[in-house]
Amino acid sequence: MKHIYKIIAVLAAISAVWVALLETSTVPRSYTWLLPIYLVVALGCYGLFMVGYGLMFFPTCPREAVLLQQDIAEAKEFLAKKGVDVGSESCH
Repeated sequence: MKHIYKIIAVLAAISAVWVALLETSTVPRSYTWLLPIYLVVALGCYGLFMVGYGLMFFPTCPREAVLLQQDIAEAKEFLAKKGVDVGSESCH
């Protein structure tokens, strides 16, 4: 619930700056009306950057990989006992 308050506060601050720019004419009005669009585009670029960064530096977990391989082996043994053919690696 605290996270939503942060989001609302940031949106209120951005809205206040935008309205102030509209009222004071420090930036030409034709540019000021486009600021929300620029904000959405910038947030989209930031989101794509963060996803790409997360994928590039995804942490490797060797211990969890070993545990996963053990779980797979146990599942294959269990299914083999039940009569399911799990020996083939292809999905044909």
